[in-house]
Amino acid sequence: MEFDDWEPVYETILADFGYPRAADERARDVLAEYVDQFDVSRLDCAGERVAIAGGAPALADETDVAATADRVFAASTAVDVLADAGVDVDVMVTDLDKNPGTARRLTEAGVPVAAHAHGDNVPAVREHVPTFDADHVLGTTQAEPAGPVRNFGGFTDGDRAAFLADHCGAAELVFPGWDFEDPDVGPEKAKKLAWAERLLYWLESRRGERFGVLDGRRAGIRSVVE
Repeated sequence: MEFDDWEPVYETILADFGYPRAADERARDVLAEYVDQFDVSRLDCAGERVAIAGGAPALADETDVAATADRVFAASTAVDVLADAGVDVDVMVTDLDKNPGTARRLTEAGVPVAAHAHGDNVPAVREHVPTFDADHVLGTTQAEPAGPVRNFGGFTDGDRAAFLADHCGAAELVFPGWDFEDPDVGPEKAKKLAWAERLLYWLESRRGERFGVLDGRRAGIRSVVE
């Protein structure tokens, strides 16, 4: 994903949520103070089936999907659920809002963590990222990439994991632990889930793939840019 392709979608997201672009850029620059250039080839998954593990309650019953994949790219708390089932992950994708201790422990064990900075998580970036092993931290932003901080596309932890796997050459993406209509989330989170769905629909069209997680839903999904 080149930023020129991502930027129109990003601008639509900013407008929809009322988020200021300058805040994302400031967060990106703060994150850049704590991370180094990361060798993304470490996450190469060319020709492989990659599980994009989401944090919905359904994951507890779908851990076998991750266990049988070639690689696992997991969003935030999905890492903990998978760990309880004895499933290791290849990368954790997080904006540091739920389980930063897990992220720290993964980096200490040599497992990459894609730590994301956005407009309202600067305090978390400053608090947690310096405690990680910097050799295993991939800094990401939803704004224009700069310095060591990269942008592979995506907005929520889960869909960013999918865009990252796409960048790293995944041949097939599967999606355990996803629920676009989780009744237990608030209005803003529900809106973010709707955007995750839209972004995955865009990604599958770019890849020429059909994601099973979108089956039966495509007719109602809005384009990412209207």
